[in-house]
Amino acid sequence: MKIVGAAIGNDVHIAGLLNFFRLAEEAGHRTVSLGVAIPIAQLLEAAVKERADAVAVSYRLSPESASSLFLQLKELILKYGLQDKIFLFGGTPPVAELAKKSGIFQRVFSGLEPLEELKSFLAGEEFLSRASIPPQNLVERIDYLSPYPLIRHHFGLPDLEETIKGVRRIAQAGIVDIISLGPDQNAQESFFRPQEMDHRLDGAGGVPLRSEEDLIRIYEESRCGNYPLLRCYAGTRDLLKWAEMTVRLINNAFGAVPIFWYSELDGRSKRPLREAIAENLEVMRWYGERKIPLEVNDPHQWSLRYAPDAVAITDAYLGAYIAKKSGVTVYVQQYMFNTPPETTAVYDLGKMLAQKELISTLEDQNFRIVHMVRAGLAHFSPDPYIAKGQLAASTSISLELKPQILHIVGYCEGDHAVTPEELIESVKIARGVLRNLLNDSPSLSLDPRVQRRKEELLEDAHFLLETIRSLRGKTEDPFTDVEVLAQVVEKGIFDAPHLKGRPCALGTVSVYTQDGSCRSYDPKKGKPISERERLRNQGF
Repeated sequence: MKIVGAAIGNDVHIAGLLNFFRLAEEAGHRTVSLGVAIPIAQLLEAAVKERADAVAVSYRLSPESASSLFLQLKELILKYGLQDKIFLFGGTPPVAELAKKSGIFQRVFSGLEPLEELKSFLAGEEFLSRASIPPQNLVERIDYLSPYPLIRHHFGLPDLEETIKGVRRIAQAGIVDIISLGPDQNAQESFFRPQEMDHRLDGAGGVPLRSEEDLIRIYEESRCGNYPLLRCYAGTRDLLKWAEMTVRLINNAFGAVPIFWYSELDGRSKRPLREAIAENLEVMRWYGERKIPLEVNDPHQWSLRYAPDAVAITDAYLGAYIAKKSGVTVYVQQYMFNTPPETTAVYDLGKMLAQKELISTLEDQNFRIVHMVRAGLAHFSPDPYIAKGQLAASTSISLELKPQILHIVGYCEGDHAVTPEELIESVKIARGVLRNLLNDSPSLSLDPRVQRRKEELLEDAHFLLETIRSLRGKTEDPFTDVEVLAQVVEKGIFDAPHLKGRPCALGTVSVYTQDGSCRSYDPKKGKPISERERLRNQGF
């Protein structure tokens, strides 16, 4: 919500209002303070101009003068057509009593209330439900909250009922804009083939969704608080059915489809590589035809398996390119920092800036890119205090990309799946970082080491893209051709050490991570090498 406020009349006391605004910002709201001794007409004009959801009025002088101000306020609310807005008051106890009797204010604070009551009010349904429901479309919600990024968090407990209750608790807190539901592995692979599930593994990796009714119940419980958008993992098989179902049942905020993964490549389904690529591209076209925002959640899968950094950013370009060719008009690009966990801030930032610069060449008036940053789960310590510091540090670095979505990973994920309370705490940690750094902070991107790494990776990525083009054969567009894409993996143009033994990949690349980067390594020479050298060693 957006709250506009001021000390009205001839009141020059503003400490109470600023303290209220500080708590409101911590609860996830946006505030606009006009200052002290502000004429009532000026305050209401600002409320109209700012499209405020609520107006906070402060007055700490005599009750006698307050009475005439309240009469004027009531008249001007009608004049400016603000009857549907929330009006809040803060002042001394005697003036607060008059404010209650005026009938203007939905809530009055005298300073006698416990701090927790005020915090609970700002975070609770009583306050939030009075405002207009925030936009239920990704782009509109981004524009609505700008310049603040949307807050996204993953959630899915091994128990369905606990997940349903948790979703309501998170929505009521009013600080998460996108709840990403994580189904368990049984659901992701076999929701539409329940006879193939191994029920001994129910709840492994997420919430055990078993019917459409489960999704309907979760969605209904999210219709409170700040009415967060919902999205759901794509599934690792029957992706088209998953897409249709989640759009229909939970108004899926954006799809997330890989190029190569959820196949025999990673073992999360049994789909052969070519079959998986073909199905994944078909689902991308489905989203494109319906103009539903889409993420191609592929690049970080390579980094999670210790692929050279250049492979991950080249893959990011392929994902954005394929989405654009599929008709997608709003593309969500995720940047997973701290992956692999040995990555240091300098090399991480260089990698992500290279990725952003590369994919941004595709952006035009018909293809908008939404940048989403997150911390890498694997780097979190199981010690909660260390992990909280890691969450704040990763969030700080990632703001260099000026994201429209901040995907928070619960600090506890290095030890266990996040609970609603831990999720809310993690989001508040990140909001503290936003409060200090969003509007004004030194640019780490200007560090010469960061820029040097960015340029190195861009050079490697352009070479990898040219190598993929060389596989084109008779196809007009190698970047969207299933056969070419399969060969990218089979021939080891994209490779990672953790893929050794997978039936469709080489898994022969060696990588060097000792300096905080992840780059190809030549064991014979005992040094890191470029992607050009790596592929030359493989016979390209």
